Amino acid sequence: MTKEQILKDAQEMEVKYIRLCFTDINGILKNVEIPITKLEEALDNEVMFDGSSIDGFARIQEADMYLYPDFDTWTISTWETTTYGTVALMFCDIYLPDGTPFSGDPRQILKRNLNHMEDLGFGRFNIGVEPEFFLFKLDENGDPTLRFNDTGGYFDLAPVDGAEDCRRDIVLELEKIGFNMEASHHEVAPGQHEINFEFENALEASDSLQLFKLIVKNVAKRHGLHATFMPKPISSINGSGMHTNCSLSDLDGNNAFYDKDNKLKLSETALHWIAGVLKHARGFTALTNPTVNSYKRLVPGYEAPCYISWSDANRSAMIRIPAKRGKATRTEIRSVDSAANPYLAFSVILASGLDGIKNKLVNPEAVYINLYDLTRIEREEQGIENLPENLKDALKELKRDAVVQNALGKHVTERFIFEKQIEWDDFRLTVTNWEIEKYLKTL
Repeated sequence: MTKEQILKDAQEMEVKYIRLCFTDINGILKNVEIPITKLEEALDNEVMFDGSSIDGFARIQEADMYLYPDFDTWTISTWETTTYGTVALMFCDIYLPDGTPFSGDPRQILKRNLNHMEDLGFGRFNIGVEPEFFLFKLDENGDPTLRFNDTGGYFDLAPVDGAEDCRRDIVLELEKIGFNMEASHHEVAPGQHEINFEFENALEASDSLQLFKLIVKNVAKRHGLHATFMPKPISSINGSGMHTNCSLSDLDGNNAFYDKDNKLKLSETALHWIAGVLKHARGFTALTNPTVNSYKRLVPGYEAPCYISWSDANRSAMIRIPAKRGKATRTEIRSVDSAANPYLAFSVILASGLDGIKNKLVNPEAVYINLYDLTRIEREEQGIENLPENLKDALKELKRDAVVQNALGKHVTERFIFEKQIEWDDFRLTVTNWEIEKYLKTL
């Protein structure tokens, strides 16, 4: 898209307002909304906002920041029904007043890591995500509850699946704005759903994921439901993950993970990549599973991986190699959840895999046994480590991992750790209902 094309499209579509979108350090989508009269000014990178008001961004003396729209993300917000005219949006990069990129901008952090990938001779970092979410009923005040809208399970149909219409409307809205949809279905737990769209390069995939979450929540509300990407809203059922399928392409567009002559049809590049991801898994988990609640999902018994391992035929492993080969050869990282900031999560995964490739790390043997059946001692005897068991431990591992920190940069590393330590302390100091029920009468 060019500036002229956007201005023409805005006029033809009767756009009245534009959302200039960006993502904070916690992965929350933010926006500055401007009227159509300010569009040309925005396209010239002249719209400013107060960065000191956003978590993890800037100190009060560094407040002024500029939004630089990515023209290729121009999107008509077809899911928004307004009486005053059409709304459009663009994703933006964040710059300082002197024209330099802001080091705390998650989108530009991913761009920096992609540039490093290109310097190593790769053309694309391909990402396909499988985001899961829950739909809960709203109460009479429009606030979310923990009441399911159905009793469905994996791949169920209506009437057991009570959200077919909602899920179908989400897919239709996504298709209107150019998503290439693959599948949607009810997930394992009551009220749990998954919608998949085609893989893209990592930057586009991150933008698409942020847009996907926005549309899911808005369409769900239309149906009188609340959509949440919280990893584990209810303790006794499966949590929501976001399996992240990754591959690298060479400069000619060929899948760098495929080797027809290898026993598993995996190239040396793919095996080194796996070794790098496994090596840094404990270090990057704070980014791929960034909330206190994330670690309620990473427990045995609910299909989420807890152990650092890989396999081409084992769903208890952290990395699975799906059966398809050729152009579709990829690594599926199963530990990631949808609470992750996609720009940061994909950055640290990429940096970890590239570290394995650069240093020709040797990956451990694939694991074919059910890891949940082994004791901790038996797993450790095989060299299989646990993922961090809580946010506090994950932050400790992040502090030890120079590769992950370098992928994030000094500003985001420090701010992220600071923000998450506050989150952990808030949780640690809170007296929960479980404690009241457990101890109040007996002690």
